[in-house]
Amino acid sequence: MRIHQLTPRLSNQIAAGEVIERPSSVVKELLENCIDAGATHIDIEVEQAGIKLIKVRDNASGIHKDDLALALSRHATSKISVIEDLEGISSLGFRGEALASISSVSRLKLSSSQDDSGQGWVVSVEGKDMAADISPVAHGKGTTVEMRDLFFNTPARRKFLRAEKTEFTHIDESVKRLALSHFDIAFTLRHNQRMVFNLKAATTKLEKERRLAAICGNDFIQNVFAIDLQQGGMRLSGWIGDPTYSKSQAIHQYFYVNGRMVRDKVVTHAVKQAYQDVLYQSRHPVYILYLELDPQAVDVNVHPTKHEVRFRESRQVHDLIFRGLYRAIADLRPAELPGTPVSETRPEESEINSMEASQVLLGLGDVKPVLNDPSRKIGYESAWLAPLMSVSEQQRSYALLRSAVPNENTPTSPGQESSSEQNEMPPLGYALAQLQGIYILAQNKEGLVIVDMHAAHERISYERLKKSYQTQGIVSQPLLVPITLSLSQKEIGAVEEHQGVFVSLGLKIDILGSELVVIRDVPALLRDSNIELLLRDILADLLTHGSSTRTEELINELLATMACRSAVRANRHLSLMEMNALLREMERTERIGQCNHGRPTWVFKTMVELDKWFLRGQ
Repeated sequence: MRIHQLTPRLSNQIAAGEVIERPSSVVKELLENCIDAGATHIDIEVEQAGIKLIKVRDNASGIHKDDLALALSRHATSKISVIEDLEGISSLGFRGEALASISSVSRLKLSSSQDDSGQGWVVSVEGKDMAADISPVAHGKGTTVEMRDLFFNTPARRKFLRAEKTEFTHIDESVKRLALSHFDIAFTLRHNQRMVFNLKAATTKLEKERRLAAICGNDFIQNVFAIDLQQGGMRLSGWIGDPTYSKSQAIHQYFYVNGRMVRDKVVTHAVKQAYQDVLYQSRHPVYILYLELDPQAVDVNVHPTKHEVRFRESRQVHDLIFRGLYRAIADLRPAELPGTPVSETRPEESEINSMEASQVLLGLGDVKPVLNDPSRKIGYESAWLAPLMSVSEQQRSYALLRSAVPNENTPTSPGQESSSEQNEMPPLGYALAQLQGIYILAQNKEGLVIVDMHAAHERISYERLKKSYQTQGIVSQPLLVPITLSLSQKEIGAVEEHQGVFVSLGLKIDILGSELVVIRDVPALLRDSNIELLLRDILADLLTHGSSTRTEELINELLATMACRSAVRANRHLSLMEMNALLREMERTERIGQCNHGRPTWVFKTMVELDKWFLRGQ
């Protein structure tokens, strides 16, 4: 066939195949136009999951009469004019394809007014002829887009749509995503004349939390905490979930770049790393995160649906997200528990974990020789790794305990302590007893604390081992027989470019040729690991993300094994002093809410919850 020009109808329908995947795609594109126009209130009405009708009304600035027909033509937009505008996109839509694509596969009516006179103009178009018809209409300030009979002229596309319930679920999710990034805009959604939700504009912290609860559920807002940090001209804010509040599927994971919902592998990798040793098995964390940065530092014009972006400095973005979330999770302490008092002294300001302290409570030996001696086997047998408290701390804790519990065998009942003693009570309170040699029962000001003593001590030991190892750095060990590997030219380039990274990871690698390297030194703790597989995994990470934590992850796995084997076992009976020593150390340990395997280390029940169990006051 000879080369020929495609008709406007056919070219628009081809574009619609990229932009308009299903009814929710129409809703997303129309809502983004409303937001870019400055709307503060948006009403969405759909019938039959958007296949029969999608109607979106806003109170924004409106469209000029002479621009109505042009708005429905392809590559028509008010948001960019020259090529330089693409280098700093701040609007949600800019390609000028949405309305043209929608009108090519549906019956579209666009009404708009730029003032409060009540007089507007409407343009109608059907996909079969693409001819625009403009006429006057009564309309308040703003714009209304009414789309009917989606894919009426492309029946093959319509056959690929799912059931009405499924399609509406996608619409509901699209509206929620935008509602979570624009709290200052009110949203209403109706489906088949039934109100689905009515979200009022939220400006205060309380109003924002109410919107979060309405969209994600009350349990979500009760199990997340806010973060807000800045670095290198970027700001990361939002909410992340407590590690114990995880999901079996990757739901309630929202990430926004300058207000735009995106999916990005750099972000996913950074979040996964931050949660790597606090999540149970294959669970997924929940989060709503907002990244604000210079629009020129991110390219949003890499995909027709604008779901993907490309960062100019992806390494800096990865570092900000990983370190921000990692530190926020580490800083969670029992004092964060609702209703428990917050200690006035920060954990790092107190003298804790003294390796030279006497073995009075729960402690034996020193961990340093184990880490420094590469010939020492991992599977060593040791009852304890280090003392939990210094002698002075033990004395102070025991004095407080004795004042609240005169006799270890006959602890006082709740309510008998004086008010001054209650004010001094730490977040996890004081131990009352041990249950079946497994759990520690303690009381604080608000209720009952139940601690899994093995899981808690496992986390304490693990964090100590990590801190000790990080202080010493990675100790390298020369290989008796160096390992020679054949790599691709791309991998050889990565080895040459990231030599400093390999040195910091304890690996000494020499390049022998265009496709050959030799490994001479490896981390001492990983001498028995598959070094060839380790190197290839590190190179894959460097080529994909620009960084790698493979060595650190493997070392942490070994340290976690050491901590698990050395932690207190079930059926070991502890005295009240030993139990209180463990509680005090828990209050000062990072990530104490979960053990190395992601299991909870303690739970808390308020007196209100306990009273409900026994119907007290009812």
